[in-house]
Amino acid sequence: MATFILRRLLTGLVTLLIASFLVYFATAALPGDVAQQLLGQDATEEAVAAMREELGIEQSVWLGYLSWLGGIITGDFGTSLVSQEPVSEIVFGAFGNTLLIAVPAILIGVVLSVLLGVIAAVRRGRAADSGISVGTLVAMSIPEFVIATLLVLIFAIALPVFPAVVLSGSEATLGELLPAIWLPIITLVLAMAAYIVRATRSSTIDMMAGEFARTAELKGLRRRQVLTRHVVPNALLPVLPVIAINIAWLMGGVVVVESIFNYPGMGALMIESVSTRDLPVLQAIAIITAVVYVLANLAADLLSMIIDPRQRRTSGTVSAKTTEEAA
Repeated sequence: MATFILRRLLTGLVTLLIASFLVYFATAALPGDVAQQLLGQDATEEAVAAMREELGIEQSVWLGYLSWLGGIITGDFGTSLVSQEPVSEIVFGAFGNTLLIAVPAILIGVVLSVLLGVIAAVRRGRAADSGISVGTLVAMSIPEFVIATLLVLIFAIALPVFPAVVLSGSEATLGELLPAIWLPIITLVLAMAAYIVRATRSSTIDMMAGEFARTAELKGLRRRQVLTRHVVPNALLPVLPVIAINIAWLMGGVVVVESIFNYPGMGALMIESVSTRDLPVLQAIAIITAVVYVLANLAADLLSMIIDPRQRRTSGTVSAKTTEEAA
């Protein structure tokens, strides 16, 4: 188990290193002059040259990357080119706001999706299965911005239950954000739940048709016991990667949702940084998104090993064979 975790952590670190390389060089290759854009078209050549030197644009790209990477390792993401504030304060403040809607959306969405997927599989071919399947297909077909707009029209205009937008923007307090998080949460749940429901349904149907499920029923176990003890735990194994991918998507998929609700999270900050060409903030957002993706996949692998002990034995056997071959 410890060897597996260490191996996955090393793989995650290599993934983050590659991601940091791609992020830095992709942003460095963007067309246009950052110094000229920051100072405006009326700036003198001397002022532009001084700004380039201050930003480190004139130095080697490799030296700039190594300096930037060293700062990330120590927790220093640099300084915003627009506000001149530390990037870490800006990004982590927006990241905290995003977690305020992402964490409830993940918890509600995963539990609800797995439950609906199991119900659809157990009721295969019946009204419940048809209703859940049609609902998931509709949710998969409608873009997030359409769902968000419909929710605003229904629950903010027709039935004024929740506020439509966050009026205070990035200056909003926790008390101002809490009433406004529910419509974004519902939007994200509907957007991510459909894929998990479909995956859970298919996996549960396959497990119910397995010989181990039939053997358990022949031994006298009730159908509910077979489902809870044998079918559902095994059905979750292929669903966990789907959940991990949806969690990682959630960090990037909030861009549209946060824009519609004027919610001051990572998505809104990303759009603002793109419009102002604030490269240090964009780089930090990309790195944080990569970290979330790596952690989500690591959590999915660990849960798989907890649910299925055979994977731990398989991992240990593979490690032992590798050691013997090396010897």
